[in-house]
Parts: sequence; C-alpha cells; structure tokens
Amino acid sequence: MSKPAERNLIVGLDIGTSQVKAVVGELLDDDQISIVGVGTHAAKGMDKGGVNDLNLVVKSVQRAVNEMELMADCRVSSVFMSISGRHVKCQNENGMVPINNQEVTQEDVDNVIHAARSVPIAAERRLLHVLPQEFTIDVQEGIKNPIGMSGVRMEADAHIITCADDMAKNMVKCVERCELNADQLIFSALASSYAVLTDDERELGVCVVDIGGGTMDMVIYTDGAIRHTAVIPVAGNQITSDIAKIFRTPISNAEEIKVNYACALKDMVSMEDSIEVPSVGGRPARVMSRHTLAEVIEPRYQELFELVHDEIRASGLEEQIAAGLVLTGGTAKMEGAVEFAEELFQMPVRVGTPINVKGLSEYVEDAGFATVVGLLQYGKVQSDNKKSSKQKTGESLFHRVQSWFKGEF
Repeated sequence: MSKPAERNLIVGLDIGTSQVKAVVGELLDDDQISIVGVGTHAAKGMDKGGVNDLNLVVKSVQRAVNEMELMADCRVSSVFMSISGRHVKCQNENGMVPINNQEVTQEDVDNVIHAARSVPIAAERRLLHVLPQEFTIDVQEGIKNPIGMSGVRMEADAHIITCADDMAKNMVKCVERCELNADQLIFSALASSYAVLTDDERELGVCVVDIGGGTMDMVIYTDGAIRHTAVIPVAGNQITSDIAKIFRTPISNAEEIKVNYACALKDMVSMEDSIEVPSVGGRPARVMSRHTLAEVIEPRYQELFELVHDEIRASGLEEQIAAGLVLTGGTAKMEGAVEFAEELFQMPVRVGTPINVKGLSEYVEDAGFATVVGLLQYGKVQSDNKKSSKQKTGESLFHRVQSWFKGEF
C-alpha cells in the first residue's frame, strides 16, 4: 500500500448520527481534488452528533476507514473531522489595534485577529474557528484585504465558533483508537458549505442547512463572510421514528421506506400508489397507500423547516439571504423537500451536492456526502496556506487573508 505523503492525499471523516463516511482525495497539479477512495458504514453509538457508546463508534469508524483504504490502495494516518451537536455555539466579536508603520502588514492583521479572538471563553469550551468578516481602517469600512493599505487604527469583525471540550475530546478519542490522528475538527455546516456553495452565493447571501439524521446544522453567509451558525438537535431520525411507530414496522424497515418511498408533500403523491410495509414479530406484511405515508411525513418536515425559519429570523439576516437556501445532507434528498421549502420560506431553494471534484466523483455526487467532501476542500486550502506561508510575496499574503474569510484558521 502507498503512503499518503507519496501521493499527497487528504482524508475527510464525517461521523454522523446515522452514517460514518470516510473519503480520501488526491491533490492534483491543477489544484483540483481527485476522489480515490470512499468508505461508509452505519453509525452505531452516536446520538444527535454526540458519542454515547465509544466502542461502537470506534468499530463503525474502523470499518468505514478500512473500506476507504481498500478502495484507494493506501494506508492513512490522519484525518480532518467534522463535529456537530447542540453544544456548538457562535458569537460575533470585534478587535482593534494601532497600525505600527502607517501601512498594514501581515503582523498587524495577525494582531487584530488575535484581539478579536481574545474574548473570554469558558474553560469547558474549545475554540473551533475564528472567521474574519471584514476589516475597518480608520473610517473606511468593509475592507476584505487590508494588507498594504495606509492608516492609523485597524478593526476586525470576526465570527467565533466554539464547542464543548469534552464532546470534542470524545470525537478525537474515537479516531485515535483507530490509530489515526485528527488534523483538525471542523464544524459540519462550515465543511458542507465548502463542498456545495459558489462564490456568487456567498457574496449574494445564502443559508446552508445540512439536514442529517440527528441534527440540522446551519451557516449563513452575506457579503462573502459567515455571519451566523447554529445547530438544531432535530432531524431525519424523527421522521424514521414516526414511520416506525405509526405504521408499526421495525426501525430498519422504516428507514428503508423513508429513503425509497417517502415524499415531503402529500399533494405530489397519487392516491393509487401503494407500498408494502413489513410488520413486527413475524406478522405478514401489509399493503398501504403511499399517500398516507406522505400525510405522516409532511407535518414533520413542516416542523423541521419552521425551526430553521425561526433560527434565520433570530439571526436578523432573513432579508439578506438573496440567494436563498441550499439544503444538503441525507434528509434533504427526499422528494418534495425543495418544493415544500420554497413554499414555506418564499425564497429560492436547491439541493446542494459536492462540486469541483474529480476521480471517483460518482460515489460522492450526493447531498449526503457534502460534509465529508467539504472536509477535503477545507484540507486542500489548509495545504495551500502552508505552501503560501513559506513565500514572502504580497500575493501569498493576499491568499492567506482570503482563506480566513472562507473559514480556515
């Protein structure tokens, strides 16, 4: 087996509530990522983004990683990991420093970012990301790249994302028991935004909603920068649970029915369509109307979308999301979800699938792979930053500042 160093590989690991996904990509000379290995396994021991049985999670991760390594014919040693859960919190902060030489240098930018992140954080919290939004030099506001500009005083607005330190340690422990190192923990919705958004959407204003099994992760961009992030601890597993209870069928069969036959809008389903529903306890299967299934699911989707709508309203950014919503994650793929969301939010809605990937792209061109492919994109930019930091040119400094706005810290 080849080593990652020889092939310049990056590995993403998304330990979700329902599935563990591991993807390895190779950095090409044209700055693209080529997918060379994919591994998936049902997640055991996870609940709403958190670990509740460490040994089960370790086994799930190991199986997904083994499958990925077998496909890619390589052995990996480190991964970029996603993290989610209701413990993830955000806040917007401001920092200010004097400009030392009347012209902004990289040191000044580092200092003002440090000032913005110096807000006291509780001992039980871990800093995940410091994401600069814009700079102000004296009276000039909205500056994206201040390096080389003249002034006396510089300010920076930054979006800070933190998580519970114990939760993060548990996630890291899972991969370490698989003899892997965690390069960095990345908020799931931030990673997803890397995989599915265009620069135009970020500038115009967009909300990414990653609807997984246990949580809905949100990130809102306006003017090219992140303004708000949130985690709602309700998602697709609620729908599966409803199907299982109302139709009296095992959870595994309920999940299969949801994936294959469910629709978020009952008006889109014919009254004549029928499905076979397995029973519990060895009883014979029953035939039921698919329209009845949609009648069960529609109220749950309405509840999920209303929770998202409430969060957008609370952020105060509803009028600034001109590009609308991008739904991603496994639960976003359901028939009728986009139409329902457009009707409720009164704005454009699309399903986001990974873009700008090569190689075995057919394995990951799916909304459920947005987070793990986004981790590769994040890792690629981190790799680019390390290369550019070795250079002393103004161009490399510009790219470094650009990377901050995209969420690399």
